[in-house]
Amino acid sequence: MKYAGCPWELGLAETQQALVANNLRHKIRLQVDGGLKTGLDVVKAAILGAESFGFGTAPMVAMGCKFLRICHLNNCATGVATQDETLRKEYFKGLPEMVVNYFTGLADEVRELLAELGVEKLTDLIGRTDLLEAVEGMTAKQSKLDLSNILEAPVSPLSHPLYWTEPNQPFDKAELNQKIVEETETAVENRSGGSFYFDVRNTDRSVGARLSGSVAKRYGNQGMATSPIKLYLDGTAGQSLGVWNAGGVEIYLTGDANDYVGKGMAGGKLVIKPHVGTTFTCNDATIVGNTCLYGATGGKLYAAGTAGERFGVRNSGTIAVIEGAGDNACEYMTGGIVAILGSTGVNFGAGMTGGFAYVMDSNDDFEGRVNTESVEAISLSDLYIHQEHLRGLIAEHLEETGSVHAENILANFDEWIPKFYLVKPKAADLRTLLGHQSRSAAELRVQAQ
Repeated sequence: MKYAGCPWELGLAETQQALVANNLRHKIRLQVDGGLKTGLDVVKAAILGAESFGFGTAPMVAMGCKFLRICHLNNCATGVATQDETLRKEYFKGLPEMVVNYFTGLADEVRELLAELGVEKLTDLIGRTDLLEAVEGMTAKQSKLDLSNILEAPVSPLSHPLYWTEPNQPFDKAELNQKIVEETETAVENRSGGSFYFDVRNTDRSVGARLSGSVAKRYGNQGMATSPIKLYLDGTAGQSLGVWNAGGVEIYLTGDANDYVGKGMAGGKLVIKPHVGTTFTCNDATIVGNTCLYGATGGKLYAAGTAGERFGVRNSGTIAVIEGAGDNACEYMTGGIVAILGSTGVNFGAGMTGGFAYVMDSNDDFEGRVNTESVEAISLSDLYIHQEHLRGLIAEHLEETGSVHAENILANFDEWIPKFYLVKPKAADLRTLLGHQSRSAAELRVQAQ
């Protein structure tokens, strides 16, 4: 993608001016990114209002990226942006010191520029737009540009500083997370596992995160997988349930959950099911929100209901079973297995380079919803080994959630099979899909033990 979006200078200047005019700037740390490369870029960004700076491409190039723009094809020539172990082993030569050297040189350049300007520290530059001047345009079109609004110096109505000085205390005190950590402390210390019960509501965010952090800090991501701590929750969970979930943390939610369920999860298990006696049909009702399993690397997720948009985006190792999904499901997926027992939205599998999915074409329109540039959808009718694999996933889903929909599929499996497709990256070999590493190496090692 080229020539999309706007220059960061426009957005930064407008954001700085709006925050200052509304007496909010001193409460907010303002970060800018978008092609920053040199110390001069940093100084200009600071003058326009930033105090934090994001770098993406430049450090990647420092580590060996040749900027070939084929990151989405999983065949990076330098082994930087690929899940192919051969390419990573043979061609990736990057070292942490390369990135350290880049940022050291960048910092030296910033210090030199500060010295030239007679400024002691970077925050003294914020809002000093008098140090910038617009150069004359070299073309007729450039000469018509009026950059005066960008260079306007904002003034705080209440004389607050033009940079962040006042901590912004979070509204969420994470009381449930703290309670979970306290009640499970002995089980974690003794590595004994156990079952614990809590009520949850939608203001409880990132439930389980502190517990996973405590487990991972002591024993590593999979250190308690053989003696798990099981959290039984009842209610509606707020955003990011099971975020960064560690192996050995299993969360069973009766109710529903908001966005980002299982974001970055490394192991363990997340099970979400409706209350017994609900009048709606589980596979017709949403039970988890958008962008679930974003960047997840391991573990399992079972949800007896449908998910929102972008389910499994950047999933690289988690095994999941859900009963429907919105648009852009399995986007940029690089590993793992996703079974969707219901309809999906459009643009399925865009940018998928690894892993695979089973999808039910319940509305006979799935072929028109697949991103054919990235993946191919193959009928499961003649793929007998994959049929049995899918049967096993659905059986696990039924055991964990008690899904009536899953029970119906298993009871009439041969009748449902013609409605299923296997979706895989175009470059993937169908014959070896089940032999590929579909979970993290650490999780596989734990299961082998």
